[in-house]
Amino acid sequence: MNVVIIDYGAGNIKSLQYAFNRLGSSAILTNSPEKIKAADRVIFPGVGQASSAMKMLQKNKLDHLIPTLTQPVLGICLGMQLLCNTSEEGNTKGLGIFDTQVKQFSKNVKVPQVGWNTIENLKSDLFKSINDKAYMYLVHSYYAAINYQTIAHTSYDTIYASALQHNNFYGVQFHPEKSGDVGAQLLKNFLELD
Repeated sequence: MNVVIIDYGAGNIKSLQYAFNRLGSSAILTNSPEKIKAADRVIFPGVGQASSAMKMLQKNKLDHLIPTLTQPVLGICLGMQLLCNTSEEGNTKGLGIFDTQVKQFSKNVKVPQVGWNTIENLKSDLFKSINDKAYMYLVHSYYAAINYQTIAHTSYDTIYASALQHNNFYGVQFHPEKSGDVGAQLLKNFLELD
């Protein structure tokens, strides 16, 4: 299986590569449009600030490429947020795959949310063999608002979309590569999607 991690300077790449190695699959890091288009599976990672990450995508013309992909694509953390319509972080226009807005947590809670929290109301083959209210590891100050594409939600300050799906595009706010056996199961499920 040919797995590609999109390289645009905003990612937790090593831990992702190790996670796929443990599943018996190597994941190559690239910003080559040809290699990304030819991949069986595409990972769109992200750690950092939305507007600067979007500028990096635009610089490499990946903002035009990503929405045209037809194989399964998994956005992780900031990668998922950039697949949404807009983000309050840096007043950023996203790629518009997920029809929702990314908003900032209020001052009523500790920001960023760092640590383990549950994912609930699981609605996709992405969660095969994963129990409702399983714990995943999260680090984020912004969240995607619940919408009709929500396939899991989490409660912190508000109930928000911790996973989204539109056609072949999947997004998770949590870090499966840092979420132990449950996260590994999710990555395995992603590799096995039809």
